[in-house]
Amino acid sequence: MALVVFLGACVYIPRSTQVFDSECQIVANHMVLQEVQIAAIRQCRNQECIALILVASAVTAASVIVSGTIVIAGNIAYWFERKDQCQMPQ
Repeated sequence: MALVVFLGACVYIPRSTQVFDSECQIVANHMVLQEVQIAAIRQCRNQECIALILVASAVTAASVIVSGTIVIAGNIAYWFERKDQCQMPQ
């Protein structure tokens, strides 16, 4: 139950990072999901707790789906960018 409460108090947002690609000798972009805690569920009673957990879980699930889709699309775009910039010897 505590795990559900903990997860329900978070959202996930896409974040762009840069890493050095030693194979291509370039700085490449990469997207990741970042967990952000938005609230802590405290002091609730019976049905109130269930409702809070359900709403928080729905928000968390929605943020994972939307942000995850953005991360996947962003990483595909960054892959094409890296492929274009990479001058690997043949």
